[in-house]
Amino acid sequence: MKKAIITVVGKDAVGILAKTCTYLASEKVNILDISQTVVQDYFNMMMIVDYSKAATAFDMLSADLTRLGVEMGMKIRVQKSEIFEKMHRI
Repeated sequence: MKKAIITVVGKDAVGILAKTCTYLASEKVNILDISQTVVQDYFNMMMIVDYSKAATAFDMLSADLTRLGVEMGMKIRVQKSEIFEKMHRI
């Protein structure tokens, strides 16, 4: 399994979750876990995904999600889970 962490942050709007998940489904990326919250009109979402069956390479997924974030006025960041875990280890 190839896991990645996806974070989506920005001003809340209709369709953020739908657009993000629609893209992931089209690329055969499986969502393993998801958490989202809205605090004073700011949307924050974190997903753990499995991209082992993805239709495109990790770098392209990351670039596409960055572009999607720009289109929505959001910041979308994707990191491979092993990098994320090492960065956040105490």
